[in-house]
Formats: sequence, C-alpha cells, structure tokens
Amino acid sequence: MASDTLRAGTGTGTGVGGGPPPQVQNQHQTKPLEKRKGAGSTSDKPLDAKTLRRLAQNREAARKSRLRKKAYVQQLETSRIKLSQLEQDLQRARSQGLFLAGGGAGGSLSSDAAIFDMEYARWLEDDHRHMSELRTALQAHLSDGDLRMITDGYLSHYDEIFRLKGIAAKSDVFHLITGMWITPAERCFLWMGGFRPSELIKILMPQLDPLTEQQLMGICNLQQSSQQAEDALSQGLEQLHQSLADTIATGSLCDGSNVDDYMGQMALALGKLSNLEGFVHQVLCTYIQWDLTYCKYCT
Repeated sequence: MASDTLRAGTGTGTGVGGGPPPQVQNQHQTKPLEKRKGAGSTSDKPLDAKTLRRLAQNREAARKSRLRKKAYVQQLETSRIKLSQLEQDLQRARSQGLFLAGGGAGGSLSSDAAIFDMEYARWLEDDHRHMSELRTALQAHLSDGDLRMITDGYLSHYDEIFRLKGIAAKSDVFHLITGMWITPAERCFLWMGGFRPSELIKILMPQLDPLTEQQLMGICNLQQSSQQAEDALSQGLEQLHQSLADTIATGSLCDGSNVDDYMGQMALALGKLSNLEGFVHQVLCTYIQWDLTYCKYCT
C-alpha cells in the first residue's frame, strides 16, 4: 500500500514538476499567437478614405519617380554618345596637329609642345655659344676663311631652329604661333611663330655699315620683297580667321541639341584650322629664303 501511495505521489509530482499537462501547454502557446494576429492584421478592417488617398498618392509618386529615372537614363546615354563623338573629333584634331593644350597660360602643355620647349632651350644655349664664338673671332681679326667657317656653322645652327619649328607646326601649331615658348617681351613682336624679316632688316641695317652700293641695293630689295610676302601671308591668315568666325556664327557650337549639325560644324571648323599649318610652313620657307639671301648680300 505504501508503494501504491509512492507511485501515486510520483505520478502527481511528474505532472507538477515536469510541466503542465499537454492541454495546458497548448493553451499557453496559442494565446500569444492569437494576440499577435489580432494586433497585426488589418485584413478585417475596412480602409478609410484618407488611407486610400494616401496610397493612391504614393503609387502616383512612385510612377513619376520611375518616369524621371527613365528620362535621366536616356539623357545619360545621349550624353555618352556625344562625349564619344567629341573624343573622336579631339583625337582627329590631335593627329592633325590642332591640339590647343599649350595655348593658355596655366594650361598643361601637350607632350609635343613640351619637347619643343626643351629643344628650344637647348638651341638657345647653343645660340649663346655661337654668338660668343663669333664675337671672339671678330675681335681676333681672323682671316676671311676662318670667319667663313664660323658663319657657316652659325647658319647651320639657324637651320636647326627652322627644322624644330617645322616639326612643331605639325604636332602643335597653336603652341608655336602663340609664342608661349619665348619671353613676354619677344612675344610683343611675334608674327606666325617668329619675327617679321622686314623688321629684322631694319634692326640690322645700322650695324652693317659700311656697305657697298650693290649690297645696300640688294638688302633694300630684300626688305621690300619680304614686306610684300608678309602682307600676303597676313592677309591670308586674316581671311582664315574671318572664315572660321563665319563658320562658328552659322550655328552655336555649344548647343548639342542637334548632334549631326554640331559635328558638321565642328568638322568644318577643324578643316579650316588645318590650313593654319600651311601658313606656318609658308612663313618658315620665307624665313629660310630671307636668311640665305641676306647672308649672300652681306658677304
């Protein structure tokens, strides 16, 4: 009987100490679920007019946002196409020697312009050396043969600067004609990448006395022909500037609304600017011819 009592007590203790009966557990577990469902569910509640209006406004705002995003993406794609075309035009201009990188004060130089500046600095050092050698020879009263050798070396030295300018005219003509490679004082007298031969004759004439009548007449004729060539080249360059201005004035190059017209105007303008290289080469030929003729009259 005692054992039956112990078994009965053990069974009762298991029910108390081991947890509530299954029915009680299910009741405790279902109550929170019912509470959560009742608190978070709105399916059974009808939406009022204010909520419906707010939902409609949110849907309309989302639709407009999608439209703006689509328009923005289309604008980016159009801008990308224009940028690609401009890069192609810029690359074409660089290949034609029309890059303006060295044209502005404070702007970065193109590689060709930087090379020309270094070569010109080296040429100036050689020029000072040649000039010092020539002065020393004149003071030493060397023979005509020795003086001839020195002057021939000086002429070859000037052939080098003409060669350098010819290369610069092909690679970066704007850097050459703007005179960013010379001093500001020299820039005041700059003419198409150099100095006017007729003005150089005016400067040198007082230093050439005495001259024979034949030499004087030859130098005067050279000055007159140089002036005529300068006027013709200056007039041609002015016409080129006017033609370029007229091309730009026909339509705004800054307006990218019509890409075809824009690219056509850009190509036409670049084509006109390519003639600038031809003008510079004509000037270099004038310099060389003037140099040889001037030396012939002075010897």
